[in-house]
Order: sequence, then C-alpha cells, then structure tokens
Amino acid sequence: MSLPTIDTWRRRAACRGPETALFFPPSSTERREDRDEREARAKAICRQCEVRAECLDHALRVGEMHGIWGGLNEMERRNLLDATYS
Repeated sequence: MSLPTIDTWRRRAACRGPETALFFPPSSTERREDRDEREARAKAICRQCEVRAECLDHALRVGEMHGIWGGLNEMERRNLLDATYS
C-alpha cells in the first residue's frame, strides 16, 4: 500500500500547465482590477479541480503566503484559519 504524497495530488492538479502564472502575483506591481481578474480566472480553474481539497489542506498546513491554493487567496486562507481557531 502506498501513501499519497504531495506529488501525487500535484500531478493531478488543474492548475498545471500554461495557466500556472494566474495563481501567483506578478513580480511587478499589479492594479487591483488586474489582480481581481487574474484571481477570478485562477479560482474558476480551481472550482473544476479534482484535488482542490488536498491543495487547500496543503496550503493551510504549511502556511503558504502567496497565491491561489485550493480556490482561496492569501487573505481568504488567513480568514479561514482565524475563524477556525477563534
């Protein structure tokens, strides 16, 4: 019996491929409207992903500070953790 690893779910993630850049902010300044549009496109991909729950669990466990993980951005993950532990 093999145990699932991070690589197992990542290989099946819908965000793999040319759209990967949508999930992380650019290195230059991003206007709010551009960020909102980029995040909306990334979240639409997440909604169709079969490993969304595993992705979000990973991000919460390791404290991912940047990007869209499991359909949530940094602030949404922080709010989820705050609500869970308060």
